[in-house]
Amino acid sequence: MHGGGDTDSLDQAAKDFLAVRPQLFGIVYRVLGSAAEAEDIVQDVWLRWQKTDRAEIIEPSAFLTTITTRLAINFAQSARVRRETYVGPWLPEPVSTVADPHLGAERAEAMEMAVLLLLEKLNPVERAAYVLREAFEYPYRRIAEVLETTEANTRQLVSRARKHLTAQRKEPVSPADHRRLLEVFMDAARNGNLKVLEQLLAKDVVSYSDGGGVRGASKIPVVGRTHVSRYLVAFAPLFWPGTELRWTEANGRPAVLVSTADGAVALLSLDVSADGIERIMWVMNPAKLSPYAASLEG
Repeated sequence: MHGGGDTDSLDQAAKDFLAVRPQLFGIVYRVLGSAAEAEDIVQDVWLRWQKTDRAEIIEPSAFLTTITTRLAINFAQSARVRRETYVGPWLPEPVSTVADPHLGAERAEAMEMAVLLLLEKLNPVERAAYVLREAFEYPYRRIAEVLETTEANTRQLVSRARKHLTAQRKEPVSPADHRRLLEVFMDAARNGNLKVLEQLLAKDVVSYSDGGGVRGASKIPVVGRTHVSRYLVAFAPLFWPGTELRWTEANGRPAVLVSTADGAVALLSLDVSADGIERIMWVMNPAKLSPYAASLEG
């Protein structure tokens, strides 16, 4: 709690804001799956915070979190319409989690690409409730205040989100096993080794290529072990020659950045369970890929 003089100070306002900025970004990013959109909303929150009568605010962090979450929900509701016209499969915008493994959260939950992809199927309020509870460990009473609903309804929102994720995603493997399978997959994919690919892929594997209509990515997901493995074999001689690989991390999991002399062309990440590779995710849209590649350069 601050005295009136401190609260009216722009310096104090900046300190209060910067103290929770990573958390604000982490909330919006998880709700929207877009780092660029999250940055825009966080900047909007800062502008609103400067214009707020801060003398009346007892808990700046609670106030800022509430404003941020509500803006994210509003934006997500309009974004849903835009994504219905998105060219080809939509994937979350990748972020590097090397410096901040939890990306501003108490726990590194709702961060993996596959989880963000599944959260997109929920309505924005369910998404926000799940994120605040699972990643930031907010009590249900506090989440209810943010969402302007009852605590009982908040519990239902989080429960529905959990059930959706559990139904749609199998338990992931350990980071070490994930890295090992990614290495084997990369070798088989680059060499067009059909037999090995068929051994690695889960029966209902799905390959998503997010080109945003800009690159020559598949405009529909490729589904099933047979179709995906044959697709990767046919794809190999057209895509891999002349590329360089950089082993990296995206959204808390191992990933591979694929580049040519002209720059980054794809970020490859996998979702892996004990049954094999469940999802193959190729981020090829330059609007999503370029910021991620730039972040690796510091």
